[in-house]
Amino acid sequence: MTLLFPESIQNVLVTGGAGFIGGAVIRRLLTNTTATIFNLDKMGYSSDLTSIEKTVESNPNLISHHRLLNVDLCNEDATAQAIKQSNPDLVLHLAAETHVDRSIDGPHEFLKSNITGTYNLLQAVRSHWDQLPEERQKQFRFHHVSTDEVFGSLGLNGQFSEATPYAPRSPYSASKAASDHLVKAWHHTYGLPIVLTNCSNNYGPWQFPEKLIPLVILKALTKEPIPLYGDGSNIRDWLFVEDHVEGLLLAATNGEVGQSYCIGGSGERTNRQVVNTICDLLDKLHPSTNSYSRLIKQVADRPGHDRRYAINPKRINTELGWYPCHKFEVGLEKTVRWYLKNLNWCEKLSVKSCYKGERIGLIK
Repeated sequence: MTLLFPESIQNVLVTGGAGFIGGAVIRRLLTNTTATIFNLDKMGYSSDLTSIEKTVESNPNLISHHRLLNVDLCNEDATAQAIKQSNPDLVLHLAAETHVDRSIDGPHEFLKSNITGTYNLLQAVRSHWDQLPEERQKQFRFHHVSTDEVFGSLGLNGQFSEATPYAPRSPYSASKAASDHLVKAWHHTYGLPIVLTNCSNNYGPWQFPEKLIPLVILKALTKEPIPLYGDGSNIRDWLFVEDHVEGLLLAATNGEVGQSYCIGGSGERTNRQVVNTICDLLDKLHPSTNSYSRLIKQVADRPGHDRRYAINPKRINTELGWYPCHKFEVGLEKTVRWYLKNLNWCEKLSVKSCYKGERIGLIK
């Protein structure tokens, strides 16, 4: 799919651009547009600029199109200054603490980053938007990128849609739900032109190793036990990150102001199926004496573990023409192959973040 990006959008502010999804967004914007991309990121434990640096190295003309703003959205004054400096025509808000297990251990950081940080950003952006000339005001958009987890947990049937009531069940999802409500309130109260998307579980290259798919790959390769929460029957709808980027940029530039769009990969799998498929792929791509599946070990379930997520993407399909390009098995093989070739990056990130694959998020 070729991104048709309005030439009138000259400055784009991406929050959380050193993260997994934010980095993918910036790479796509750098290679497919002439806009200047301002990357606002606090450079936390999971932040990494390697993928963006490699993109710029491959085309030195892009150097002037990427500008890092090392800013924590919890700092109100620094956030306001970043908005003035970037002078955006489009804001893509992806900055968030996202790992459910970490939110169980330390919910306060999630409330600060996801709620207070979003509030500070909204206030700064609102002030900026109020002062724009009429033509720039009309084209301006604030795109808030959220998650399907705000909708709670599904039974065996049904799917989340834009009409699904909010019912968050973890500190992470509650903080994201709160940020969604703030964004919608700033639209209805102040007229800020917003678009909101709720996506399913993302996966792909460059994902921080605490997430399920890279964690399983790296545990298997080091011959460590592969943890499977509970009975492994929890279901997630998996979305390849590049497909997600296409969907959210379409929503940001062509979506209806004030509306939300659910972006799902139509890739429902149980956690056990995901783990077994990764092991099968490693058996094929990096064979060992015994099958990697022998390393799978059931462990205590996550507290309050949601049973099933699934998204109905009908609105974004019909209104914007977006469909995922990667079937789960295809995207997963791409991902496994990438990690096999980039183990040095994983090791460097592990050292920098002090994360060694340990279990977190258990109530003691």
